[in-house]
Amino acid sequence: MSGEQDNPLGPPPWLNAPPVDAYPYEDTHDLRVGPDLHPSLLGLLPFVGLWRGRGQGGFPAEEDYNFAQEIRISHDGRDFLRYESRAWLLDDESQPLGQALTESGFWRPVLVDGRPGDEMEATMIRPDGVAELYLGKAATTRLEMGTDAVAYTPSGLHVTGGHRLFGIVDAALLYAHEISIDNSKLTPHMSARLLRIGG
Repeated sequence: MSGEQDNPLGPPPWLNAPPVDAYPYEDTHDLRVGPDLHPSLLGLLPFVGLWRGRGQGGFPAEEDYNFAQEIRISHDGRDFLRYESRAWLLDDESQPLGQALTESGFWRPVLVDGRPGDEMEATMIRPDGVAELYLGKAATTRLEMGTDAVAYTPSGLHVTGGHRLFGIVDAALLYAHEISIDNSKLTPHMSARLLRIGG
């Protein structure tokens, strides 16, 4: 094992530095508190919030299933939104049956000459070894996007394509998510209706 004398530059400056305080920047899903929303995100403003509701899943599962879901779409004042989702299975009495899909990602508008248009980009990652890059368009209370690239780990689910449609309808967040596995066509995967519970 090499010692400090083997490093001609000496020890790194952080080696004996004092501890730092907690992360000093706030993110929020509530537009009434925290940092101001970045001007480029005004077109995505209706989606910012904490949402909870229920939906139905299917492909690639063998049978359809019911689930509950919580989605948090937040910002920290910079020019992107953070997307966090966690879902859990429900039994026939709407009681929790087990954890389901969790994913996180980022949405950001595409700037043209420094100004946001209706085009956007998104990244999504899941713990089952799948990472997706999406391109799409946002128009008022509707957001539609399809995969531009998908990667999966050797043991991951072989997702090869995806399509997502989000909309705000009667103050609720509705979405439909389709995926393709290997050489399959795009097939309904999950859909839900979520109510705003925060923001």
